[in-house]
Amino acid sequence: MTVVVDADFVLALVRRRHPHHRDAVALVETLDEDLVTSPLAVADIDRAVAEHAGDDARHAVHRDFERGAYAVRWWADALKETLGIARRHPALGLTAASLVALAGRVNTRRIATFDEQFRTLTTPDGEAFVVLPADR
Repeated sequence: MTVVVDADFVLALVRRRHPHHRDAVALVETLDEDLVTSPLAVADIDRAVAEHAGDDARHAVHRDFERGAYAVRWWADALKETLGIARRHPALGLTAASLVALAGRVNTRRIATFDEQFRTLTTPDGEAFVVLPADR
């Protein structure tokens, strides 16, 4: 099974003072699933980690991507699907919309995030998200 991850989740992993650091670490230590994200989220991860955790943490995250700790998926119709989701949910940014589209692509309801907006969204198949680590 696969878990989609967003930028705030990765930031929580690397920033010890993040209010959800322990929850994020505990989830990753117990998961036996692939972690996957979108290229739009990678850009958000890079920016957030650099801004809130510094260059050393940023470079550590880059190494995590290089070694395959997170897979990055994009496909021919990804932008079209992302824009469609964003149109249906005007308050949703393109990065979050790309994660919804990605969940549909990899056939998962599981998303690692501390962003409560995912509780109001559904997968492209109309199923509620399982928001991790809260729904564990």
